[in-house]
Amino acid sequence: MKRALISGASGFVGRHFSARLEADGWDVTGFDIADYISRDAVDWFRTDASRYDLLVHCAANVGGRMKIDGDPLWVAHNLAVDEATFRWAVRTQTPVLYFSSSAAYPTWRQCRGVEHVLNEGQVGLWPDQTYGWAKLTGERLALIAAERGLPVTVYRPFSGYAEDQGDEYPMSAICRRALGVPEDKQDIDVWGDGTQVRDWIHMDDVVRIVLGTCDRVPSGSIMNLCTGVGTSMREIASLALCKARDWSIGLNDVKVCGIGGPSGVQHRVGDPTAMRATLVTYELSTDLIPVARGVQRMIDHLRSSK
Repeated sequence: MKRALISGASGFVGRHFSARLEADGWDVTGFDIADYISRDAVDWFRTDASRYDLLVHCAANVGGRMKIDGDPLWVAHNLAVDEATFRWAVRTQTPVLYFSSSAAYPTWRQCRGVEHVLNEGQVGLWPDQTYGWAKLTGERLALIAAERGLPVTVYRPFSGYAEDQGDEYPMSAICRRALGVPEDKQDIDVWGDGTQVRDWIHMDDVVRIVLGTCDRVPSGSIMNLCTGVGTSMREIASLALCKARDWSIGLNDVKVCGIGGPSGVQHRVGDPTAMRATLVTYELSTDLIPVARGVQRMIDHLRSSK
């Protein structure tokens, strides 16, 4: 039986990979940052000597936009986690899937009026806060490990979401808010002014694409996980409220109100060219879950779990 180690196993991304690998018959071991039940991720990597068939490295302090903007020192702890991770991986020669982030891209490419579609070669100075700096540094550590003969693949997911995501992230928070709007109201609030655009990709697609490509691409490869389609917070909110009302109101009838608060960059959309070419090369489906269907799944899940 193949053995997988998942760091950040109880986090959003880690949970999905744990479930999929276990379903596929892997023996899965997981732990987290500040795991008071067993060992912290840094302690694990600094003291463990076991070899696994795969490490899915998701462990990171994130906490959504509130934490990224409001607690940069807490987020910067990811530097220590990644340093310990890659020292361990090189020592044990365990192949690594490293989860970077679209936050690694420069914020100046994502401003109002500067609407780049971000491809893998466009990283550089001024990523998004300490979280982006840490991920950019983690990518560099991954490439150094690859140069030392370690099989490593780096993935940059954009705005990943799924039904079990916490309300510190916008998709879940907006959908939950839509279900709470009184029947006699047609207005819904969003952070910022609501014009912020994101590239939403469902975690089912993230897991499928990663596990379908990780052992086929050259070590040291970096790949976006994205759709190439941008959808604003206002559009998500309107769609969520309409679906919460079973389309008893139309999209144009929804009143979306920006309420301030942390909003992040203005326009973050990825270039899926390399990802789609890889999927075609290995005869994997390029069909992705449309955001409208993802919102419907989120609304259905939240409604059934009330």
